[in-house]
Amino acid sequence: MRIKALSITLGAGLIALTSLGASAAGVSGGVVKIGVLTDMSGVYATGTGKGSVAAAQMAIEDFGGTVLGKPIKLVSADHQDKPDLASSIARRWIDSQGVDMITDLVTSSIGIAVQQLASNKHVLTFNTGAGTTALTNKYCTPYGIHYVYDTYALPTGTATAVVKNGGKSWFFITADYEFGHSLQENTTRVVKKLGGTVVGHIDAPLSTNDFSSYLLQAQGSGAQVIALANAGQDFSNAVSQAHEFGITQGGQQIVALLATLPDVKALARKDAAGLMLTTAFYWNRTPGSRAFAKRFYKKVGAMPDMIQAGDYSAVMTYLKAVKAAGTDDADAVRKQLARTTVKDMFTDNGHIRADGLMVHDMYLVQVKKAADSSGPWDLYRIVRTIPGDQAFQPMAQGSCALSKPSASSGKSDSP
Repeated sequence: MRIKALSITLGAGLIALTSLGASAAGVSGGVVKIGVLTDMSGVYATGTGKGSVAAAQMAIEDFGGTVLGKPIKLVSADHQDKPDLASSIARRWIDSQGVDMITDLVTSSIGIAVQQLASNKHVLTFNTGAGTTALTNKYCTPYGIHYVYDTYALPTGTATAVVKNGGKSWFFITADYEFGHSLQENTTRVVKKLGGTVVGHIDAPLSTNDFSSYLLQAQGSGAQVIALANAGQDFSNAVSQAHEFGITQGGQQIVALLATLPDVKALARKDAAGLMLTTAFYWNRTPGSRAFAKRFYKKVGAMPDMIQAGDYSAVMTYLKAVKAAGTDDADAVRKQLARTTVKDMFTDNGHIRADGLMVHDMYLVQVKKAADSSGPWDLYRIVRTIPGDQAFQPMAQGSCALSKPSASSGKSDSP
């Protein structure tokens, strides 16, 4: 009887330990921790920064603050547009603070660096702010998700429209780092495919205040189109100074290859009116996007841009995948993400491919004249919707090994 009783006691203990182990495996460290690594003080801060942090926090609150019975916590930091600093923060977050997912990552050099570091540690990244197509090609990883836009989709909308409207000869003023070069390369592909030409380009350092020499060279080229392969305050400065030099008044067209909503609003409306650009999100598109934007405005004092809306969607999509997978284990969550359809205020029909690209519709928009706007943030008229399978690079044309058919099965490898 004593032996039997001892056996029962040991059995009960093993069951308890097994249950404890299963519970611990469900959520590592007893908390799901999300990191927003963003630009709080640099050239991209208005379209990301505190708005990105607020959007991520909104998603956590809307999800209920817990997942699988465990709390969800948010950490954030300013990477100051420095890849080495961003990598240092991400490493500390992962190694010392148990961060499970990192999002935002504005600037392509930072997006690449942090995606590679996090992947080596089996941590998911949702790049909402970085643009380079290298994230899902040369630098693709099983744990890297490229969520909002890329430098293939942007010119698919904007450059196509401009060339078809008669803008055949192009000159680029390009941000001198990975994002700008990738954007110029992909835009050149579209321009030449449609019969246009590129007559020249010049690189401008990040955080350039004075664009006069670059604009004068572009003006002197005689190109019909001066394409700005930059973003943030660099974009705003270049557009304002182009109007000061009378470039647009002289008949040359300024084209915005990437502009956030706050960047456009910062311009004088007479300078911005008529600009065409491509975006992944516009707050005034649907009842759902308007409802989200009004809540966001109460917190931030501005309407959300595509990156900030993307942060909300990315965090919500991640948390739903954790719940469905029953764990925050990155491999299990990534498999769940591959089976997920993203349908929310950000997109109606998103899905995440084997190479990590979240495919969804994009929108070609034109900046309204002040007289046509219903309010200070009613800036865009949607010209057309670009279906996701047309906007983004076909997976078969990419260089990501994860998207290639396996030799044995003939099917695409899963992460």
